[in-house]
Order: sequence, then structure tokens, then C-alpha cells
Amino acid sequence: MSGEKTEDQKKGVELEYHIDEPPHKVWRAITVPELRDVWLPKEALADPEATSLTPGEEVSYRMRESAPPFLESVVTFRVSPNTSGGTSLRIIHVLADIRSGSTNAAAANDDMMPVLRAA
Repeated sequence: MSGEKTEDQKKGVELEYHIDEPPHKVWRAITVPELRDVWLPKEALADPEATSLTPGEEVSYRMRESAPPFLESVVTFRVSPNTSGGTSLRIIHVLADIRSGSTNAAAANDDMMPVLRAA
């Protein structure tokens, strides 16, 4: 198995692995919970169910960090046959938590009255 890193830091991390096993075996390893839990523990998943699924080709899961601020991300696995009879596995990991985006903070001198809410 080799790992080639083809990343775009603004979108996330993208890795491609070439595995000597056929695509159907790799697909089972990433979609059957008992097999997936060996290398992707359910504690790392925000939801054990896939957020999107194209059978035999692509599956996405929501993940959550185990430490504060508990940011969430989406990891997508793309499976395709390669020219040597094995599998090309592409893993795309993108931070999807809205708290990680840029905020539009108001300037301190914006002349807006603060809004207070009763508890």
C-alpha cells in the first residue's frame, strides 16, 4: 500500500492509497460496521450511519473531535479499481463545522445598540 498526498489546504486533506486487494473487499472494510470499527472507531464518528452513499463507489461519514471545541468534519471514501487489479482508495477529509469559518464580527464602534435578552 502506498500513500500519495494530493492536498488542497483550503478545502481539507485528500489522500490516495493504492491497495493490492480488490475493490469489493475495500468497500466492505469501510462500510461494514464491525470491519470499519477496527481502523475507524465509532467513538470518532458523530453518527455511525453514512451521510451519503453511492454503493460500491463512495461513502461519507460525519466525524467529531474528542476534545473541545468538538469540531465536526466529513470524511469521504472513494473506491475504484486500479490498473494492477487492486484498488485506488481516495480519502477526502474536510472540516465542516460552521464554527471554523470566518465570522463577520461587528466593529466596536459600529453605532449599533446592543441587544439584551432576558433569561
